[in-house]
Amino acid sequence: MSTSVTPYTDLRRAQRRTLLVLSAAVILVGLGLAAAITAGGLLVAEISGSSSAAGLGQTAIVLGAALIAIPLARISAAQGRRAGLSTGLLVGFLGTVLVVVGASFESIWVVLLGLVMFGGAQATVLQARFSATDLSPKSRAGRDLSLILWMSAIGAIIGPNIAGPAAETARAVGLPDLAGAFLWSAVGLLTAVVLVFSGLRPDPLLLAEASRDHSEKALKRSLRATWTVVSGNRTAALALVTLISANAAMVGLMVMTPLHLTGTGHSLTIVGVVISIHVAGMFLFAPVFGVMTDRIGAPRTSGLGLLLLIAAGLLAALAPDQQTVLVSVALFLLGLGWSMCVVSASSGLSMAIPITERASAQGFGDLGMGLAGALSGAAAGLVFGLGSYTLLGVVIAALVIPALVLSVSHPSRSA
Repeated sequence: MSTSVTPYTDLRRAQRRTLLVLSAAVILVGLGLAAAITAGGLLVAEISGSSSAAGLGQTAIVLGAALIAIPLARISAAQGRRAGLSTGLLVGFLGTVLVVVGASFESIWVVLLGLVMFGGAQATVLQARFSATDLSPKSRAGRDLSLILWMSAIGAIIGPNIAGPAAETARAVGLPDLAGAFLWSAVGLLTAVVLVFSGLRPDPLLLAEASRDHSEKALKRSLRATWTVVSGNRTAALALVTLISANAAMVGLMVMTPLHLTGTGHSLTIVGVVISIHVAGMFLFAPVFGVMTDRIGAPRTSGLGLLLLIAAGLLAALAPDQQTVLVSVALFLLGLGWSMCVVSASSGLSMAIPITERASAQGFGDLGMGLAGALSGAAAGLVFGLGSYTLLGVVIAALVIPALVLSVSHPSRSA
């Protein structure tokens, strides 16, 4: 088979198909992920009998996403995006099965193991944003990346509100109410597997490699070698710090909000609405931030996002227990700041690194995001349990300040 450059019209047609398939897949996966945000922590708290353990639910999901990020990147590099993304979705599906089994037998360890595996679905959504840029012209890479995050909003906004119907499904088959969200998620994940495996033809990454000269094929780097490349590039290093800080702030505050709301007398319906507002901020305005990144640069866009994260933490800290409106605004700003940081930093990381090093750097970025989110989720449970939601908001705001300082001092801001 010839490896000569593929005609531009063929690449453009393949890119349209890729974006369509990825968009449909992330909608389906987003339903399950958002439902797990609402139900996962509450399920862990219910089984363990400890409110401080609630953070372990989201922590397990984020940790799972971090652990599988590098293996999925390597599968994609060797066999294409179709294989890598399908593998992540299958791992996530198996995780939902374990969560349901663990909930049935009230086994906290089986539930946590299932949530770790469920993190494969989150890792897949994160890597899907990079998959969208494999065939993109440089002038459209930011917009194509942000499109996938934007399409995630559809499933993610609806997801938290399936808690009621999903609970009825669980009761109908004799399972705990909170297990219902994972039953629904399993169906969505299986459908997404079929869609990705059958729809990503031609494979965007393999097609992109075939259209380049052999000398530009991606290099398979160790974590240490990738760290050397990223840390030696100031723009890439800032992007990595931004991704880590933004995900830590978002997970830390978001994961304890459902428990805070239910603990102050609010229903699951209210929790679902607040989380939906948060998720809308995370994904709905992603294309705007993609354009902003292209026009004013990744460091400036990241700096604005970090400011929003600080504002979100402080507003959450100041909100009285019964002021769900203020909590909703805080969670919306939290999602908005996260989106601005992730879109700009992901684009900045990709564009700052040579094409031969880019795939490894992208996987490294997702690993850093995942580990930071996992640690933050665990720490948030301790801060909330030993202190309060107010203290948690202050800690989250303080956590972001170092990244903001680096962003303000980046050379591009004075260019």
